[in-house]
Amino acid sequence: MYKKFKLDLDRLKNIKSFSILIVPDHSGIKAKSHKFSFQKIAAMVVAYSIVVFFISYFILAFTPVGSLLNVGSSLSKEDIAQVKTLNQRMIFLAKELEKMKSTNEKLRYAIFLGDSAMVDSLTKRDSLKQDSEPLTRTKNKAGGDILSVFKQLFFRNDSLETKGVLFNRPVNGFISRDFEPDKGHFGIDFVVKTGTPVYAASSGYVVFADYTVRDGYMIIINSPGNYVTVYKHCSALLKKPRDIVNEGEPIALSGNTGEITTGPHLHFEVWKNGQPINPKTLLINY
Repeated sequence: MYKKFKLDLDRLKNIKSFSILIVPDHSGIKAKSHKFSFQKIAAMVVAYSIVVFFISYFILAFTPVGSLLNVGSSLSKEDIAQVKTLNQRMIFLAKELEKMKSTNEKLRYAIFLGDSAMVDSLTKRDSLKQDSEPLTRTKNKAGGDILSVFKQLFFRNDSLETKGVLFNRPVNGFISRDFEPDKGHFGIDFVVKTGTPVYAASSGYVVFADYTVRDGYMIIINSPGNYVTVYKHCSALLKKPRDIVNEGEPIALSGNTGEITTGPHLHFEVWKNGQPINPKTLLINY
């Protein structure tokens, strides 16, 4: 094998020149031959490479093609960092849009579930259950519930707004802003520390419990009698949609979430038949 390779190499060294014969397809044209040497071929290859190099250099250096092919290296470190920041912001905005879309869907679902007939049926079911209990147990329960006695006394009020319905104070705190519907403030604000327990003002059915960009963590409870209570700017929610809550049961923790907030507080609203009501007229312990 080694001898054969050496023999072939010697033959290549002995070849100093060779000829190329060009034979045309038509018989009427005379055949032509061209003689080439290794030196001539090497010179042609070198000359061709130099010409291609200079043409490519001028194209990349003095035409827009170079800038298109060299975008990454033309950017400075500050530009690259800015591009990365913009990409991260775009990803963040896309996620926020998805969250807003999800929240809107949940709000539509909350409106769909906000049918007082469903809560009324639950209330009737609970009342039938209570009626089926032994009479002695019912008497003891009513006799020990001082709040129910006060409610019965207040039920004598003939006001169409508060007749038959009284709500508990959702949180203990100073009221910093009153009910001002003409200014777009459809509830009252309780100034409390972040993390203060928030209690259900009335029994009902949770139709919404999630984060919103405007009001932060918010929970909406649908109560019997077409009443809806709203708790905004919470720091945490203890209930989820479809949960049934009892009056005075912890439902959230107060906070300072959302865009339209000036400090830690609880914004509390009461609605009936799509109309806001001053919560002060319905709070039994105001």
